[in-house]
Amino acid sequence: MIPLISSTNISHPTIAIGKYLVSSLSKQLDDGGYRASVSIRSGRGSASTDRVMRFSDRFDSERAAHLYAHAQGRAWVAQTVR
Repeated sequence: MIPLISSTNISHPTIAIGKYLVSSLSKQLDDGGYRASVSIRSGRGSASTDRVMRFSDRFDSERAAHLYAHAQGRAWVAQTVR
């Protein structure tokens, strides 16, 4: 029998930056730490795109993972808008 791996994903509020929607997600690890990821969406319907970045850094708190992911998302949008 294969053991089930529990996964706790925590979504955070989405922020709008121009035409982009930035959403962070933190995932609790088995050791109690957290990993962060961010989704950057734009467009609507069949013309929409969604870039997802997952980070390998380990964070001690959900808040730290969330803040890092949002900062990375905002930085990506700032570079893209230039």
